[in-house]
Amino acid sequence: MKIKTITCHKVYNYGAILQEYALVEYLKNMGYEVETINYTPNYLTYDFSFFANSSNPKYSSNLFVKLLYLIGKIPHRILALQRKKSFDYFEKKFIPSTNYNYKTNEELKKNLPIADAYICGSDQIWNSFFQNGKDPAFYLDFVPEDKLKISYAASFAIEDIEEELKPFVKEKVNKLNKISVRETSGINILNELGITKVTQVLDPVFLIDKEIWKEKFVKLIPEKYIFVYDMDSNEQIKKITKHVSKKYKLKIYTVSSNIKYADKAFYTGGPEMFLSLIGNATYVIGNSFHAVAFSLIFEKNFLVFDRNEQINTRMRDIMNLLDLSHLHLKIDEFKEIDTIDIDYKIVNRKLKHEIEKSKFFINSSIKQKEC
Repeated sequence: MKIKTITCHKVYNYGAILQEYALVEYLKNMGYEVETINYTPNYLTYDFSFFANSSNPKYSSNLFVKLLYLIGKIPHRILALQRKKSFDYFEKKFIPSTNYNYKTNEELKKNLPIADAYICGSDQIWNSFFQNGKDPAFYLDFVPEDKLKISYAASFAIEDIEEELKPFVKEKVNKLNKISVRETSGINILNELGITKVTQVLDPVFLIDKEIWKEKFVKLIPEKYIFVYDMDSNEQIKKITKHVSKKYKLKIYTVSSNIKYADKAFYTGGPEMFLSLIGNATYVIGNSFHAVAFSLIFEKNFLVFDRNEQINTRMRDIMNLLDLSHLHLKIDEFKEIDTIDIDYKIVNRKLKHEIEKSKFFINSSIKQKEC
């Protein structure tokens, strides 16, 4: 049986590429022939070239100013290209994808990637805060009606969607054969649209066993350190991290280019470095859903903060699900992370139940086609 998946592809984000890998890998292990669709609409692409100009008019109105801007950006562009190379290597090695690179929903319709079943998800594919949430391709609009269409752990990532978008979402989601979302907020959004047959499942990274993640990707890092993954330059994260670092003589490691107080920044490292840094960390502090997910998988003590952007349902829901909401902080909160000791016997029991439920959803949904 052939399955094609579609998600935010080639966006050079750790969580995005690891959840994409996890879903494809799980389906492959179930015995299916799987590829992700090489779908890279223009709004999701990033120009890594040295000569890409800022959209800000003040940098393009004057040739001399533009030249100074481009020269100033060269060091960052070199790092970005090295980082891109790490991600491209991981993708080429571990994520099979279609040869044809699609740019629009119409292209997908005209040159349909052939499969018996199609799965959209996971990650923030339905987040209308971004353009992908308004793109019919991420709702499998291009798939013929006689093909099996499944959403797996699709995420709106926000509490509600714009009023003018509701008819679009209702129409597209209603055409799916099986529907699952990642957050309770997603269930609420769809229920309000009259779509009630919705299952809540875990992110695909939980479908892969912890030992497999470790054996395949986690390399030993002998030093003791705190791993910080902060995309907002949060002052409370900085304050807590420096406090614990000083108290316990722990180094500070990061993959974020904006964390200037880190002892080591692995910005150019790919997904394997990200997994290794979490897998070996003493503590994890950040504002990323997938930093939380892999902290749980690797059984780490951690804190997670809200993001500045209103996309916090992802962290909130998984923390509530596992009775760890006391470790999910507002942007300006402070907590002594060194006093945290998560009881993973209890957490793992709850996680096991949710993983089994998630696997049952995807397995039974695909079996519907085989029957």
